[in-house]
Amino acid sequence: MQASTDLWLFFAMVFGVIVLPGMDMAFVASSALTRGLRGGLTAVAGIVFAGMLHTAVGATGAAALLALWPAAYNALLLAGAVYMVWIGTSILRSASAAASTSTAASSPSGAIFRRAALTCLLNPKAYAFMLAVFPAFIRSTTYALPVQALRLGAVIAITQLLVYGAVAVFVAQAQRWTGTSEQGQRWAARIVGLALIAGAALTLAFAWQPLAGAAQASAGPPQAG
Repeated sequence: MQASTDLWLFFAMVFGVIVLPGMDMAFVASSALTRGLRGGLTAVAGIVFAGMLHTAVGATGAAALLALWPAAYNALLLAGAVYMVWIGTSILRSASAAASTSTAASSPSGAIFRRAALTCLLNPKAYAFMLAVFPAFIRSTTYALPVQALRLGAVIAITQLLVYGAVAVFVAQAQRWTGTSEQGQRWAARIVGLALIAGAALTLAFAWQPLAGAAQASAGPPQAG
């Protein structure tokens, strides 16, 4: 009973993190906007695949090394933010181009899957969750570590499918209801691109970790007496 209760609590925390708009959700929305439902669901598949990799890394404890090495965490954070800005500016450029719709439609599904997986792997929100929440649930008195990792990974994957799948369906249906005019798609693409750039800036502003060594150096040597 305790194991079941812990799993439901883990689901509630995972759902609360995934449902918050971020890099993954924005990429799913932009993929559904430019490639329709198929593109959105392909992006969801890439994110679920990357979520499984996050689970494997978290189960081995490798993610905890980032907590002991703030410089590495900040480097990952910066890489993710730069990637977000790159995707956002690419979407903005395509929205300004005359052939934005046809250009986006020509992107192969494999490219969408790979970009979605990379987006999730560079998502600082995922690493923050693996450092702050995942360790409290990976150790179980009922299940062995590999089994518990599979259980938690299944919860993450199912929640990603439900939330991001709903986003893909909603965006694809909304595009169908509002029409497929080039002007409307351009404005929607601009909103997604700007949201990604703003998300990168907010991520750096709120998740950047101070370097302990730099803080101690600025404080100067300890005073005697």
